[in-house]
Amino acid sequence: MNNKLSILKGSYIRVLTQNSNKLLNHHHSRSSNYFYLTKRFPTTTTTTTSTNINTLFNLSHQTTTTLTSTFNTTLMNYKTSMFTTTTTLKSHINESPAVSLSFSEELQQQQQQQQQPHQTPFYESRSARKFQLSKQFIDGYSQKQVPFGFGVLGELVYRRTYSRIKPDTGTNEQWYETVERVVNGTYNMQKQWIEKHGLDWNTSKAQQSAQKMYDKIFTMKFLPPGRGLWAMGSPLTEERGLYASLNNCAFVSTDNIKQFPSKPFIFLMDASMLGVGVGFDTKGAGTLIVKGPKLDKTNSFKIPDSREGWVESVRLTLDSYFLNKPKQVFDYSLIRGEGVPIKGFGGYSSGPESLKLLHHSICETLDKSIGKPITVTNIVDLMNLIGKCVVSGNTRQTAEIAFGDPESQEYINLKNYKVNPHRQEFGWTSNNSVFSKLGMDYQSICERIVDNGEPGFAWLENMQQFSRMDSTVGDWKDKRAMGGNPCLEQTLESFELCCLVETFPNNHTDFEDFKETLKYAFLYAKTVTLGRTQWPDTNKVLLRNRRIGCSMSGIAQFITNRGLNQLKQWCTDGYEMIQEHDRAYSEWLAIPKSIKTTSIKPSGTVSLLAGATPGMHYPISEYYIRRVRLPRSSSLLDSLREAGYHIEPAVDNKFNVVVEIPIHSGANIRKAKSLTMWEQLSLASFLQKYWADNQVSCTVTFDPKLEGHQLPFALDYFQYQLKGVSFLPSMSDEMIYEQMPYEEIDAQTYLKRAANLKPVDFNKYQREAIEPKPDKFCDSSSCIISSNTTLPRSLQVEPENL
Repeated sequence: MNNKLSILKGSYIRVLTQNSNKLLNHHHSRSSNYFYLTKRFPTTTTTTTSTNINTLFNLSHQTTTTLTSTFNTTLMNYKTSMFTTTTTLKSHINESPAVSLSFSEELQQQQQQQQQPHQTPFYESRSARKFQLSKQFIDGYSQKQVPFGFGVLGELVYRRTYSRIKPDTGTNEQWYETVERVVNGTYNMQKQWIEKHGLDWNTSKAQQSAQKMYDKIFTMKFLPPGRGLWAMGSPLTEERGLYASLNNCAFVSTDNIKQFPSKPFIFLMDASMLGVGVGFDTKGAGTLIVKGPKLDKTNSFKIPDSREGWVESVRLTLDSYFLNKPKQVFDYSLIRGEGVPIKGFGGYSSGPESLKLLHHSICETLDKSIGKPITVTNIVDLMNLIGKCVVSGNTRQTAEIAFGDPESQEYINLKNYKVNPHRQEFGWTSNNSVFSKLGMDYQSICERIVDNGEPGFAWLENMQQFSRMDSTVGDWKDKRAMGGNPCLEQTLESFELCCLVETFPNNHTDFEDFKETLKYAFLYAKTVTLGRTQWPDTNKVLLRNRRIGCSMSGIAQFITNRGLNQLKQWCTDGYEMIQEHDRAYSEWLAIPKSIKTTSIKPSGTVSLLAGATPGMHYPISEYYIRRVRLPRSSSLLDSLREAGYHIEPAVDNKFNVVVEIPIHSGANIRKAKSLTMWEQLSLASFLQKYWADNQVSCTVTFDPKLEGHQLPFALDYFQYQLKGVSFLPSMSDEMIYEQMPYEEIDAQTYLKRAANLKPVDFNKYQREAIEPKPDKFCDSSSCIISSNTTLPRSLQVEPENL
């Protein structure tokens, strides 16, 4: 009886919530429905229940007739009739002894839910239950030893950079908990997407898949980017919907600056404050007149203490100059004071001073150009000034890359501080590259590279025409591409973001093991493309391209242990596996296949976790000292002292100390200085041909005296085999300075130091939870620009703090 009445109850809920057309269809099929239900109710049904059923169907007939009539008059009468009929029906049902009062309550609840607006910033609706890995499964990993790389260095990097504070206990995550958060967040994104679009979500299959992904990350077979380790599954994504924070980097063009003058600048600022590194071009130079603000009027704005508030204040300032709007007057009273922790994104507030300085600097820069076309220098100055503000005011690190015309002396001289002395205070915030033309003369630019390592080279034609550069005929998949990210491993359209993921082939027993890793590494990155951002221009590109960058690190170790031929096989077969996974997962998620899928990123701290050499690069030596800077107040120091690690005050910052960690990077591995410039370029070309359909991030170290004159000839050859490259003059003995981050040592020194060290227990002395300081963008030291830069750009090899 209860089952029959449940069927009846559900039927009437549907009747009351459908529109008039569906009610008319219901009326036409009423007799067949009645026949079905009377067959389901046996003749032994009580007279009372049978009478109630007949009465309800008569009421249904009356309801349908009434609604049909009233709908043909006015919508208002329709609503009135629906309300009256609903009330009558609820009253009638409540009088029936066989139907519980909860039916009317459920009906009322459904009507209230339909009237409520959606609350989530990401999806239109959320499932009541989020995805979670099995507790029993997680408990099985809680006591497992974590295979952190390079001795204590990998764990130190993890605890300082990615171990978030747990909201329920106020303590820092352990590695098994971080991996749990990341995997839960990844599969929850999938689940919400599937359910939003009415697709098939298999709970059992998802649990099995998630457990395999968990194991691959836990054992360092692959790792999400630093952004993902820190943000995925955190309140940033789960509560605030800031899925842009999962992406590493972006690009924005100024080509359309005449139509939308301030948009490229505020996009770069907003993205940078989310930890996304941004590339930009100078194509908008000369297309816009700087009109200046109206001086007879002012506009006041009280700046909210938020990322959005800072960005809006910059937009208002720029619009006043570009669109001749009233002069801006700001109230900074709401901005938190200096030194207050920034809980959402890490770091500490600088107070309002850095923003005040930015506003002043923007005005000072544009005042000189009022009435004139915007220049290359104006564009790069504004972008760099914003980067400087972000460095001091938010996360203390930023990444920018500028792209310019190789024939523009104005652009080439931007870092010639004899010509542009005003830029010395902020010119360091971007690496500068040129959009090289195939067949151009490289001689004059190479002379500058020998001096200071800039500019780098990007061949936009190759970026647009080719995926992997394994043929002479390209596919032109990326014909809309306009630039790249700061480390130049991703081809990008304007306003496009990219998500990278890192695999470690040397951490695998065989190719079958690596093949399975590629499946879950790809799935992580593909999942990130499901998250929309706060920028409509970005969403348009992301929805179409679904671009990702599945990368490899530890390549030098792999070549040392298994040889170049096996690397070629793993690259070619692995690439085909990724394309198969793209086809399968794109079909499951009902989204386009990714325009491109593979890259070689330069890496950084993420590869340290796994004990891998970064990207395609070789280490300074088989044995070396790695110096890490930590605050004097860090609770990690007591454990390091007890274990016997050498700690001394930092000579360049009285608030920091330096920890020395002996490293063995792999048996018989070659040191970076032993590779010629030509061999490094050949390895980059090899990876661009067999693996990367996006790009290979490659910084070629060269001897200025022995190889400097060969640079133009090398570029003549490799301009047809690469999409981008940068060069770094190797350091001479005179450039050695105190407390360098890397110092080469021999095997005997390493063994002596290592023999005096004990295992480190970081949990023993941890006095309080540590707010992690996440890496930004690609997490590579070759891209990071630190706020405490004291060396020329060509000598910077790591940020101020690890």
